[in-house]
This record gives sequence, C-alpha cells and structure tokens, in this order.
Amino acid sequence: MEGDDCEFRYGDGTNEAQDNDFPTVERSRLQEMLSLLGLEMYQVQKLSLQDSLQISFDSMKNWAPQVPKDLPWNFLRKLQALNADARNTTMVLDVLPDARPVEKESQMEEEIIYWDPADDLAADIYSFSELPTPDTPVNPLDLLCALLISSDSFLQQEIVLKMALCQFALPLVLPDSENHYHTFLLWAMRGIVRTWWSQPPRGVGSFREDSVVLSRAPAFAFVRMDVSSNSKSQLLNAVLSPGHRQWDCFWHRDLNLGTNAREISDGLVEISWFFPSGREDLDIFPEPVTFLNLRGDIGSHWLQFKLLTEISSAVFILTDNISKKEYKLLYSMKESTTKYYFILSPYRGKRNTNLRFLNKLIPVLKIDHSHVLVKVSSTDSDSFVKRIRAIVGNVLRAPCRRVSVEDMAHAARKLGLKVDEDCEECQKAKDRMERITRKIKDSDAYRRDELRLQGDPWRKAAQVEKEFCQLQWAVDPPEKHRAELRRRLLELRMQQNSHDPSSGVQEFISGISSPSLSEKQYFLRWMEWGLARVAQPRLRQPPETLLTLRPKHGGATDLGELLWPEPLGVEHFLREMGQFYEAESCLVEAGRLPAGQRRFAHFPGLASELLLTGLPLELIDGSTLSMPVRWVTGLLKELHVRLERRSRLVVLSALGVPGTGKSTLLNTMFGLRFATGKSCSPRGAFMQLITVAEGFSQDLGCDHILVIDSGGLIGGALTSAGDRFELEASLATLLMGLSNVTVISLAETKDIPAAILHAFLRLEKTGHMPNYQFVYQNLHDVSVPGPRPRDKRQLLDPPGDLSRAAAQMEKQSDGFRALAGLAFCDPEKQHIWHIPGLWHGAPPMAAVSLAYSEAIFELKRCLLENIRNGLSNQNKNIQQLIELVRRL
Repeated sequence: MEGDDCEFRYGDGTNEAQDNDFPTVERSRLQEMLSLLGLEMYQVQKLSLQDSLQISFDSMKNWAPQVPKDLPWNFLRKLQALNADARNTTMVLDVLPDARPVEKESQMEEEIIYWDPADDLAADIYSFSELPTPDTPVNPLDLLCALLISSDSFLQQEIVLKMALCQFALPLVLPDSENHYHTFLLWAMRGIVRTWWSQPPRGVGSFREDSVVLSRAPAFAFVRMDVSSNSKSQLLNAVLSPGHRQWDCFWHRDLNLGTNAREISDGLVEISWFFPSGREDLDIFPEPVTFLNLRGDIGSHWLQFKLLTEISSAVFILTDNISKKEYKLLYSMKESTTKYYFILSPYRGKRNTNLRFLNKLIPVLKIDHSHVLVKVSSTDSDSFVKRIRAIVGNVLRAPCRRVSVEDMAHAARKLGLKVDEDCEECQKAKDRMERITRKIKDSDAYRRDELRLQGDPWRKAAQVEKEFCQLQWAVDPPEKHRAELRRRLLELRMQQNSHDPSSGVQEFISGISSPSLSEKQYFLRWMEWGLARVAQPRLRQPPETLLTLRPKHGGATDLGELLWPEPLGVEHFLREMGQFYEAESCLVEAGRLPAGQRRFAHFPGLASELLLTGLPLELIDGSTLSMPVRWVTGLLKELHVRLERRSRLVVLSALGVPGTGKSTLLNTMFGLRFATGKSCSPRGAFMQLITVAEGFSQDLGCDHILVIDSGGLIGGALTSAGDRFELEASLATLLMGLSNVTVISLAETKDIPAAILHAFLRLEKTGHMPNYQFVYQNLHDVSVPGPRPRDKRQLLDPPGDLSRAAAQMEKQSDGFRALAGLAFCDPEKQHIWHIPGLWHGAPPMAAVSLAYSEAIFELKRCLLENIRNGLSNQNKNIQQLIELVRRL
C-alpha cells in the first residue's frame, strides 16, 4: 500500500479532548535526592565494591529499612544475595499507636490528567513537585540512579552484573538530571556473559556463550510520547514472559511503589534481552532479541530518543496524543531507516488531532495501517501481546539491523553522550591487555613458549618436593635418598631460575605494579575478559554432553585423566610469578644464590595487594595439585605487613564435587568472584579476603575472613588406584585443616566425596575439628523438598563400600564410624542445610528463586553466629596461619 493513499480513521461517535499541554517545570533534584539517601558524601570519593562487601552487624540480621538513608545499603545487600525483592523500597516506620499514615497522591509516567487551563489552582499545583520526605517511599529507579552516580566503576559493574543474574532490566544510559551530561554504561556491562541455544538454518544446533557487550542482536525500543494510558513496562514484561508466568523484568506502576513520582531517573534508558533455550514451549523468538525502554517523554529526552532510533530495528511509540510539537519531533526523523509503530488508546487523547498528524506522518516515516495499533485496556491483553510478538518476529525474518552494546556505545559517542569506558585509566589498561593477548594464537602453545616455568619443570619440582616431604615423616629415612632428592630439586630450580620472564609476563607485572589502584583493577578485569575471549571457543556442547566428574551407573570415574580443559587465565600469569619466586627462594635457602642478587622478592607483595582489592588468588595449583609453599607463605607475610594490627583471621572453606554449586553459594553469600561452571573454571583452590567492619570486628572476633573455594580438586568417586585418591584426600585434609569453618556442598543425599571422608578421619585423630556445615543443594527443581528430619542421619551415613575403603586406607582397626558419630556432627544441631534450586524456571530466561536467596542468607547468618560464638575453634592471626600452612 502506498503511503500517500493511506489514511487513518477512528469510528464514529468520538469526542476529541481539549488540546492541553502540561506546564513545563525545570527541576534540579539530584543533590536533594543524594542527601535524602545519605549518598552526598560519595560524590568525590566514590563508594567502592570493597566498601559494599564488608561484614558488619547488618550482615547477621534480616532487617528492613526504616529511613531513606537505609535504602542504598538494603538494596546492595539484597542484590548481593540475588534477592528478587531487591528493588522494593518499602520502609518500616516507627509510628505512634494512634498515628495515622499519610497518603500522598503521585503522578506517574503513564497516567493522564485533565484540568481546566484557566484554573489558576491547577497551574499552581502542577508547577511544584514535592521531593520525597523521610516518611515517603523513594521510587526504585531514583534509588538505582542515585546509587550508580555515587559508585565507582567496579561497584557499578557489580550492581549491573547482579541485576542481570536477577533478570532485572539493566541501566544502559544513566541520566544526569542537573547537567544533562548523560553516561552510556558500557564498562558496567562488560562482565555479563550469557549462554543461549543457537540454531543455524541448516545444521545441528548448539549452546553459544558470549558477552552481551559483544554479541549482536536486533534491538526494539519502546518509548512514550507525551502521555499514554498504556504502560510500556508492563507491555514489555508481557512480551518477554513465556506462557502465563509473567516476570517483572521492567519495574512498572502496578508493582509496589511503582507509582511514586520519579525525581532523577527520567531519561534513564534500560535494556534487557530475550535468549532462546532450545525448548519450543519456552522460546518466544528463535534468536536473541534486545529490548530497550526509555523512561520519560521523548520530547524531554530527545538525545536518548535519537540514540534509540539509530540503534533499533523498530521503535514502538506509546501515546494518547500527537500534538504539533510531537509531530515536528517525529518529522525530523524522516531520514531514519528504523521502522516505527504507534500504540494508541481509543478512549483517551485527542482523536481527530491524532488522525490528522498520523496521516501527515505516513510518507515521512513510511508507515501504513499495520503500523498503528490501538490497545483497549479492557480487551484481551494476551492477543495484543501476540500482535507485538508477531511484529517483532516479522522484523526478525526480514533483513534488519543487528547491533551489540559496543555498537550502541559507538553511536552514543557520535551523539555526544559520555561513555564510562573512555576514561584514561581504563583505556591504558585495555591497551596493555591487548599487547599481551594479541600474541596468543593458541593457548597451549602460549603456555609452553611464554609461561616456561610451568608445565614439566614445575610438575617435576612439585613431585620431588612431595617425595622429600614424605621422607621427613619416615622412621629412618636413608640419607642418600634424601641427598638425591635435594640435588634433583636444586637442579630443577636452577633450571627455572635461568629463565627471564617473557615479554607477556613482564607486561603483566607492569600492569599490576601500576601506582594507580584504579588502573590496576581495570587491567585485571580486562585481562580476565581478554584471555577468555582469545582462549575459549564461543560454541559449547549441550550440557548433557559436557565432561563430568560424576560416575555413571556405579562405575568409577578415571580421576587420573584431564577432566576438563583448563582455560588460560590470570592465575597462569600469577602462577608464573610464583614459580620465579619459588625457584629463587629455594636457591637462596640452599646458599646457591646471594640474597642481595634476588630479582623477584617483591612479587608476593604485588600479589597481596591484589588479594586486598578482591581478586581470588590460587592457593593450590590446579595443574600439579600441589601448594607452592614458599610463594603462599611469602604472600601471607606481605599481607600481614599490610594489614598491620588488623590481622586476626577466620578461615572458611567450601569443599565438594564440581557442579554442586559451592562457588555460586560463596559468591551469593559474600559477594565474591570465584569462577563458576565446571566446564570453564580453573581446577585449583582459590582464596579471597573479606574485610570485617572495624565497628564489628571486636564482636565477631576477627578482622578478616579468608574464604577458600576448593574448585575442582575433589572428585566424586573412590578409585582403587590410590595415587590420585591419596592426593585428593591429602588436599582435602589440608584445606579443612586450615579452616575454622568448612561447608561441604552436596548434590545428593549419598554424595559425600570419599576424599572428604578420608580427611574427616585424619582430622579427628589430630583433634582439629572445624565447625562443619553440610549443604544439600537442589540443582534443578525448585519445588523438590529437602531431606526430612529422619533423613538427616542418612545424609551423614555414607555407603558401606566407601566407609570400609576409607577406613582401610586410614588403617583403623575398629572400622569406620559413620560421620554422624564424629565430633561436632550432631544432625539435630542444624549442621545440615537444604538449599532450594537457584533458578525459578528454565535458563537462560529463568528468574532467581527467592527461596534460594533466603536460604543462603540464613546459612550466612548461622556461619557468622558460629564464628561470633566461638564454635569455629580458635581464630588465628596471619602468622599462625603461615605456621599452620607449613605444618600441614
């Protein structure tokens, strides 16, 4: 149909509303909002990620905010725990018994309000908008914008990452309500990686994993022009939700506090995605699709609207009125190739005026009747949602624009928007990362040629040191054999020390030696993503074909084989630094190298600074399954120096078979950054440091908590070939022996790894029994109930073959006693936890289960209570931990 021949008409009998415009009101409320929320102090020195993760009194109670200043911390705490209620800004107020709540009416984006323009009272009312007072809830979008404005780049990134895990819509353009210098949040989204089902037109489908910043997809924008009686956010949620289960990805007016007036968040652009799962009953679209939502009227936020028209395949404009002002705005888009669709209400607005301007826009925007949809609120909303999905599907099938978030940022720069990633420190760190990664063509070849101290030299040295250690415990070790081992070790260490760090390692050392803390942190993040990009294929096999550590049909898994490919990561560069330090220290101890000629003595200091900034560091090498003792003790010594008087530690470890959710549990509980996913995670054990707030450290009894994740060290089966099992059991004993508190993560009620049973028996003989918590995680169905009380003892009662084998390996004459009989393992004293499934629904579009978040919080509260009450054995300082590492 030719555009000039197309004309829009409404049915007969309609009355056109008077053409009234809202009064224009200039509002600068940012500083007032920041003051209300207690965030004004963070405008110069921004709130950091480490600040938000500190353990405090509030970490142990499920408190509700009482005043607006509580809201930012409540939001961060709930978001860290992946709580689906994080956006709720309800406050619990202390009121007198006879006090009555004051109700306030508020305006909302999609409300339409009529008044007589001659009425002076109306003009006075609408020319003034009251800022929320301490007894008035804050709009959740205002809270989000204020918190992002007050946070540094790394806390912004953490907030956005956690919001993505919660399936919340993410902030893409952060408005500046005072200076109109809006920020495009590219850096904040860098860490988000999603997996989805990719089905080519011909061939076999597979799961694809990629960064949302780099993957391209068609984008669809939803905006409001003037006023609309239809809600954009509700419509978007309905489009994104499969079946009858609606997920509130975009906050909207029908949610709690959704109708509170926005003070600083108008102009916010939000982004969300649909990702296919490979299931026909859940996949609304056959490929990833991006959805964008502009908060506020396009007339007041023309720059954001202009950006959306340049990056979107189609723009849906919701309005009740098209006035001359809006017509001129749309007419200026006549050169745009974007498709435009109008969503109108038949009962609101100025119908004849709308028809007149729509007919004028036909040739300008190249639209026809199919581009105008009339939504009647009382009609079947399901059928209207199907129409929107059909339009999106038709656009997808035709040639259309596909953009990544990086492409969007490029368009934003051209329009004059600030991009958060363009700061000098971030770009210098990125350039340094690229100088390293551009040389990596093949990961295995790079490790062999550039990371020369690892591989065979380190494996051989580790094996000799293990033999030497075992010889020390022998009754009457032959001196000749001892001397031979010492000679072989020195030869291997001299061979390692003869090398110089490669150019890539030197570049890495320069990056973490930067005097700028921000540049150092930027560099480490860039390295993580850059190495993942060059080292990992983006296509993955379906989950059921991935290698697994679990035995099938009772058969034993071969734990001596490489169970999954270890990706090249930051830990390999730090491992190389550790080996330079180990080799040099060994030669100094043997008198083969003067202490004054040391070149790498400062390496542990660099690593300890990384630990203090929140980077997980490798405690047990995943390639050799051994601990580089000199490197670890040197690192802890430097940590002790830097912490000075605040060096009291509690060590908390988590052990279990890979794939049981222990890393996700730790990350959710404490906001940590341990790698998750057995197909792409490093195999070693990692440690991360959490700071206890100074005001709480005396009460808790420690200044820091050192959290250890066992990674992929522990297998799920007992093998008759004792070498691998003995190694795993020794490592489990080491980790549990270092710990004050140990969390054993289990996927099934009979799934206690044999190496952990072995460690229990060893530790019972030493008298060192940490506080143990057994966590049964439901990895699939959120509705499956936990073990009944009578099942708890069965959970701690391993199968007979494992019992006998473990007892035999420990040479216990009285046989193996059930775990429930060990000290501190009384099943009636809440040592066993049931954690519901993480996801409510099927990934990648599943929402986080509220029950999972709440159960994790209760476990965290219990762990901290046990630490405070002294149930975790005697806490240690770092010097005592160093000695314990050497002894164990």
